[in-house]
Amino acid sequence: MVPRRPPLPAGPYLVVGLARSGQAVARVLADHGDVIGVDSARPDVDIPGEVHLESDGVDLLDRVNAVVKSPGVAGDAAVVVTALARGVEVLGELEVGWRLLSNPFVAVTGTNGKTTTVELLGAMWRTAGMPVVVAGNVGTPVSALVGAVDEQTTIVCECSSFQLEDTRAFAPDCAVLLNVQEDHLDRHGELADYACAKARIFANQGPRALALLPAELDHLHRGAGRRHHLEVEWTADGGMHHFPGGEIDSSEIRLRGAHNLENATAAAVAAAAMGVPHEAILETLRTFAGVPNRLEDVARIDGVLYVNDSKATNPASAVRGIEAFDSGVHAILGGSLKGGDFAVLREAVSKRCVAAYLIGAAQQRLAVDLDSTVTLRGCGTLERAFEAASEAATEGDVVLLSPACASFDAFRDFEHRGQRFRELVHGLE
Repeated sequence: MVPRRPPLPAGPYLVVGLARSGQAVARVLADHGDVIGVDSARPDVDIPGEVHLESDGVDLLDRVNAVVKSPGVAGDAAVVVTALARGVEVLGELEVGWRLLSNPFVAVTGTNGKTTTVELLGAMWRTAGMPVVVAGNVGTPVSALVGAVDEQTTIVCECSSFQLEDTRAFAPDCAVLLNVQEDHLDRHGELADYACAKARIFANQGPRALALLPAELDHLHRGAGRRHHLEVEWTADGGMHHFPGGEIDSSEIRLRGAHNLENATAAAVAAAAMGVPHEAILETLRTFAGVPNRLEDVARIDGVLYVNDSKATNPASAVRGIEAFDSGVHAILGGSLKGGDFAVLREAVSKRCVAAYLIGAAQQRLAVDLDSTVTLRGCGTLERAFEAASEAATEGDVVLLSPACASFDAFRDFEHRGQRFRELVHGLE
């Protein structure tokens, strides 16, 4: 029996930010009270109730009882700051969706590996023939599931720091923290604040809930959930790994890279704890090939492997992408800046790369931070970098898009960037 979740505050509601998550939660809230939507830009909007575009929404606060914030809206936005100062309750979209659902709930966060882990979990449930929906930061807003899924369906949710910082009572049955590394400092300011946002995944768990995290991050567990430390006992070149009720040799794991052994560990432990049969867990580990834009093999042409790792939007993630290959890497790096530096890339680039091809707004900073590692070529655009890398690569090499940056200087998002990389690869065939 899933514990009863706190009710929503009474409406009317002001929904701030009308991108995908904002519109989804606005439609759900319309069944609970009047909804007013506001956005500082001019997105295409299809929601019930009033809509105010190119507005900060501050003048609308006198008309509402609660504010619901989309993840993309920063906590220092004028409407949020003013609402809190007036004592108006502010909730995030994830919080609203979770409160309105009664389903078993598995939540996964971390700087890197979230998408792979939640999709791996979803595959484990499906292999077992158990009902599951994968949602959250991975694509479908949690609020969009309200009234759309059977209450026996397990929801596996990817949770970003942007979503978690707006939670108040959110308490998943199983919460997973994979890792915490420098990221999103343009939003959170300090690594400690970013880590605190991630740690909210545990904050409200009761004693029957399960909290999974690495031992070195134990200081971030401040809830009442039962702690289980994620220990990676296997190695990338083979070795048995044991988890509750089963074991598998790491050489059987289809996912590439030592970091994916960490993701596999987390998924296996979480799935076993939630009742997924061990046979289904093992079968999934042997067959799951990964997700688009994360170490995605696009093609092998004239002996050169082209790999799309566009989802590597921070340096730590790019390190993992580069280290998935022993040598011969032509790395395409760069994009829009998110705060922090790129010094963490130096060792991986020096040991595994033939050259690095630098693009986007981060090009100059990358050139400084990677000076004296390998040949650095300032290319500006993805197209020029791809052309230079593909011309230089020889049989047995890898052309790897693993940018270490966000994509917003040239693309809508990392998916758009990854799609352009695929188009460039297929243009060689």
